[in-house]
Amino acid sequence: MDKEQIIQTLGEMLSPSQVNTDSEDLYDASADRYKKYAKVRRVLDVPMPAAIVYPKTAEEVSRVLSFCNQHGVNVIPRAGKTATEGGLENWKENTVVIDALNLDKILNVDAYNMQATAQAGVPLQVLEDAAREKGLTTGHSPQSKPVAKLGGLVSTRSIGQFSTLYGGIEDMVVGLECVFPDGHIARIKNVARRSGGPDIRHIAIGNEGTLCYITEVTVKLFRFYPENNRFHGYLIKDMETGIQVLREVMVNGFRPSVARAYSEEDAAQHFYHFHKNRCVLLFMSEGPKGIVDATCDAIEAAVEKYKDGIIEPVDSTLIEDWFNHLNWSQKDIDDEMEGMKENDAHSGFTTEISADWETIPKIYNRVMQRIREEYPRAHDLTMLGGHSSHSYINGTNMYFVYNYRIHCTPEDEMRVYHHPLQRIIVEETLRFGGSMCHHHGIGKFRNEWTREEHGSAYYMLEKLKQSFDPNGIMNFGTIFPQADGEKYQQ
Repeated sequence: MDKEQIIQTLGEMLSPSQVNTDSEDLYDASADRYKKYAKVRRVLDVPMPAAIVYPKTAEEVSRVLSFCNQHGVNVIPRAGKTATEGGLENWKENTVVIDALNLDKILNVDAYNMQATAQAGVPLQVLEDAAREKGLTTGHSPQSKPVAKLGGLVSTRSIGQFSTLYGGIEDMVVGLECVFPDGHIARIKNVARRSGGPDIRHIAIGNEGTLCYITEVTVKLFRFYPENNRFHGYLIKDMETGIQVLREVMVNGFRPSVARAYSEEDAAQHFYHFHKNRCVLLFMSEGPKGIVDATCDAIEAAVEKYKDGIIEPVDSTLIEDWFNHLNWSQKDIDDEMEGMKENDAHSGFTTEISADWETIPKIYNRVMQRIREEYPRAHDLTMLGGHSSHSYINGTNMYFVYNYRIHCTPEDEMRVYHHPLQRIIVEETLRFGGSMCHHHGIGKFRNEWTREEHGSAYYMLEKLKQSFDPNGIMNFGTIFPQADGEKYQQ
């Protein structure tokens, strides 16, 4: 079908007010924050979608998906627009973006059963505020919390700043409702646990809009104890010391809500008022007082065990103040984009990976070495560092963080700067047996390594795509290598 036919049919299927063909909105929908500099300089090199639609029910999503599936129209599911890996970038002509704007209802906040149900377009902050009114919390707090929405968080397998205590989004989801390309609406019931075959929640969780469209989510709730929050900070000798202390706390069975270690370079941009050109180690503990007291004792014991690598403690109020100003709002996003319109461009990205405790330092050191020795634009880097921010009993993650001055045309920024840096990070991570994608997802710009990431298990992922999206209409190019997307459409 051509664009005019698609738009006309969507208007008949929904209502004219639910179909958006405004050129500015379509341009904005052409890419996510991954190409923010090219976007703001008006040089995006991808096609604009044909339309953005705003369904109000799962049944309307079903009708739109069935229509697109029948006529081979590419679909990009969208919620809060905070994606960072190109998952919302459009690679197909006449694409339809299905936006969760009108799926905006909180259906239940159940304080007795400790769970809340909301539609996919509910902002996380709105749900969190509703939970707080009852003395509860979702426990989920990504930096995008003020603007991110539930559907996007679940579909990208999101994680929050307090994950060491509460877990990632996959640990919080109880049940959900989702719609498949053929229009089938699937509802996974809300129970504490069951042994009913494979855990089918995970077909939807983390699918990045490539298998289904998430319309409703039920998540766990936790009691909120802000009066017991405790903070710890230390200047440390090196990243190895920080990772050793993090490991000591975790393997001894304790779960601070936040546990992080920053390199000197990364610390300088976060803790400019106290870092003293040193690495920084920090913790936050929350929950019932007895648990917090025990966790704080364990942190202090771990620090004492590795005291040779500890330089000095940091005033806890400085750590608390930093946490209180960590999240970014829609205004922060808008201000950043506005600043790129005319000013000399600086940009920065992160690539987050994970591995076991023994391997993480090896990956970190090898990546730093390769970038400094091999990266042809090293002279344009204004910061190169990293931090560990999400830990588990058997390993941790590593955020590689890099900022640079842009000395090329806006349309070439990613090819000249980000992609070569990301390639080094991904190559070394996979070479050491780690995961190249801890929580931002694969999107479209890590899909060339999807097969290597999964190895022989890629067979399982590929079969899901072939089974649930045989016509290849769901978010072409995301997760699955482009050649596979073309194959599914033959």
